[in-house]
Amino acid sequence: MKNKPTRIALALGQGFAGIMLLALPGLGAAADTEAGGADMLRMKQQITEQNAQIDTLKANLARQEAALSELRRSLGFEDVRGRGPDTVPAADANVPVTMAQRGGQQPVGQAPDPARDTRSREIAPIFETPGVLTAPGKWVLEPSLQYAYSSSNRIALVGYTVIPAILIGLIDVREVKRNTFTAALTVRRGITNRFELEAKVPWVYRSDTSISREIASGTAVDSVFDADGSGVGDVELTGRYQLNDGGGDSPYYIASLRFKTRTGKDPFEVKTNYTLPGGRGTGLQSELPTGSGFYTITPGLTVLIPSDPAVFFGGISYQHSFKRSNVKANTDGGDILIGEVAPGGVIGFNFGMGLALNDRSSFSIGYDHQSVGKVKINGSTAPGSVRVQLGTLLLGYSHRLNSGNTVNLSLGVGVTNDTPDLQLTLRMPITL
Repeated sequence: MKNKPTRIALALGQGFAGIMLLALPGLGAAADTEAGGADMLRMKQQITEQNAQIDTLKANLARQEAALSELRRSLGFEDVRGRGPDTVPAADANVPVTMAQRGGQQPVGQAPDPARDTRSREIAPIFETPGVLTAPGKWVLEPSLQYAYSSSNRIALVGYTVIPAILIGLIDVREVKRNTFTAALTVRRGITNRFELEAKVPWVYRSDTSISREIASGTAVDSVFDADGSGVGDVELTGRYQLNDGGGDSPYYIASLRFKTRTGKDPFEVKTNYTLPGGRGTGLQSELPTGSGFYTITPGLTVLIPSDPAVFFGGISYQHSFKRSNVKANTDGGDILIGEVAPGGVIGFNFGMGLALNDRSSFSIGYDHQSVGKVKINGSTAPGSVRVQLGTLLLGYSHRLNSGNTVNLSLGVGVTNDTPDLQLTLRMPITL
């Protein structure tokens, strides 16, 4: 009996030990759960810290982008002219932001995002029409200076031939050398993203030297006659409108309408001298005109095709001159009534390519052609009036200065006999 309690105690001890063994797995799971919760808290804290760091980086990036944008604006990168090309160009063309540089994502007449525009501000303008419109609310002042030189030889045979190569009569041989300087101030104003207005006021200086041998004279000595003229030229007013959005592979179409006044001194106002040596029978102007003497209106269409890194451009136009009645010529012998004078229409076209060389320079090459119709007097074609073809090969270069302004230089070389031999044009558009 003495051993029975001992056995009972052992049994109870063994049962309690079993119960404890059964409870141990539950206690281990609870410990694991507590450890996992601590890990989750640590991960949440790390994510919170990383989000705070990301927010700080975003704020720093926003400040840096704002500073960069302000720096670009201070350097003039928000300028959309310059004409060229334009712009463009132009030429500017006169063209401060090429279509290829924009990637076709923005209307031609709208200022680009400075953060995206990293190339040259314009295509070197080589034509009168810039390729990119002025941004709305912006003013562009473009002073320019152009020099043109031309020379021509004229041989007039007045008589008849008995046999080939033998002339009986008079031979009038004349050589004319002409220098023309034109200083102009062009003002452009962007009205909307698609529309701009332009006014151009030129000042002209011309100098002619005529070397000739007097008609009906036996002298073998050449006569030299110099004449010049200076003053305000014909003021021009132009409006341009972008017809489509363009972008991508789609071209841009820009319509224009130019009106030219008669503010310059016309050829009928200056005196023509028929009594000077070398001028008898044909006449020499003792003072040179600075204007054409006719009001003209010129509608035109310009096309720009972006093809990164180049921009292809071209255009067509037609110039109509309004006829004048009761026209009189001022001569040394008094006024001579000419009557009604109607200049011929001028059909023009041009084409070219602009290429951005780097973030500050661009180069353009193009060709311009004009076909001038015959002049009519009192409804009939004037004696000696023929259709004239004027062809010019153009090269242009544009460079942006440290000040943000752009300097554009273009060279024109005449490829037909009636075209000026040389044309040099310097432009410097300034955005206000």
